[in-house]
Amino acid sequence: MAAEPIVIVGGGLAAARAVETLRTQGHDGDVVVVTSEPHRPYERPPLSKDYLRGQAERSSVFPLGEDWYAEHGVEVRTHATAVGLAPDEHRLTLADGSVVPFGTLLLATGSTPRPLPVPGHDLRGVHLLRTLDDADRLSTQLLQASLETGERHAGTPHVAVIGDGWIGMEVAASARQLGLGVTVIGRGAHPLGRVLGPELGEVFAALHERNGVKLHRRATVTALTGTEGQVTGVTLDDGSHVPASIVVAGVGAAPNVGLAAAAGLDLRPAEQGGGVVVDGTLRTSHPDVWAAGDIASIPSPTYGRPLRVEHWARANDSGPHAARAMLGASDAYDILPYFYTDQFDLGMEYTGFVDGPHGYDDVVISGDPTGEAFAFWLKGGAVQAGMGLNVWDRMPEVEALIRDGGPADRAALESFVG
Repeated sequence: MAAEPIVIVGGGLAAARAVETLRTQGHDGDVVVVTSEPHRPYERPPLSKDYLRGQAERSSVFPLGEDWYAEHGVEVRTHATAVGLAPDEHRLTLADGSVVPFGTLLLATGSTPRPLPVPGHDLRGVHLLRTLDDADRLSTQLLQASLETGERHAGTPHVAVIGDGWIGMEVAASARQLGLGVTVIGRGAHPLGRVLGPELGEVFAALHERNGVKLHRRATVTALTGTEGQVTGVTLDDGSHVPASIVVAGVGAAPNVGLAAAAGLDLRPAEQGGGVVVDGTLRTSHPDVWAAGDIASIPSPTYGRPLRVEHWARANDSGPHAARAMLGASDAYDILPYFYTDQFDLGMEYTGFVDGPHGYDDVVISGDPTGEAFAFWLKGGAVQAGMGLNVWDRMPEVEALIRDGGPADRAALESFVG
């Protein structure tokens, strides 16, 4: 009797990399990918950058070619939403009532953007950005607005971006690069301040302002206004109004742990980042179920705590790690968090982890943040994280500083960029 298949639930990069690894590692058994979306698994960073601006082909978002799955004997079930998981019975139930049996299963269900809980959130022209279809809808509107108005009305904020995190700032940069007027509305004192703190958050604030983006800080949205069902702007708590025909909400995301929770798998409490509890092999509390990507709360030997990270690199690395473990590998995941962004003429790489504003007590900057620079976040003299601005190929050096764990040579950090 043939063994039950390996089943992967999810349509993002973690799923693509996991299934690819299963085949490159020699697994020749049945593999089934289940995704609620109409597409084969794809990656998301281009959705707020070059793909959104119409500067990248649709094929660029897919890590594996259209024919790869069939050529490697992998079944991909699209439009298939998993609604029930019975780990002991090795059964996955789909929304249409069908049941998919499995021998082992990988949960790579990703995250869902948080909606705007204000009146007017359902008006035409209001967008969330998570899926390829979301990006297609938003891109169509941005490109059409760019063709119609261009720089002639750059002083008018055609696009209002609610949220000053990574997605919000990347969308703002893309919209501005298309010649549209852009206003970013953030709740904090500094864009990206929750991750980068005030010192480096201001580097990105200055970058956007130099490129014509308007920033509203310490602002709370109370309503979206509209006429005949079409959004016309954003009302703030101070009574001001930001006119806009396109509104993009980037106010965070929640990990899709509902399937895991209903199956009785252990979850991490919110104060520890949430997500599905896994061990170093990414196995969950059930021996035949693994988790990867956004939902996985992975123990970090370097930081001595579990980390749940919603970035491209975590999906890219954890999908293969889980796949190898499902085939018998036992090594523990010990890859530092990494992410990158491209906004206007600034490219950035970051590695490490800082647990909010209390996770560091010092920032050391080397070089010129308006040109080439590095920044290091320290706690007790030890490097917790490092970021390169328009400097490439030096992340291994930063990783070595982090893994050293001891007090860093401040003078060496200050001269890191020669």
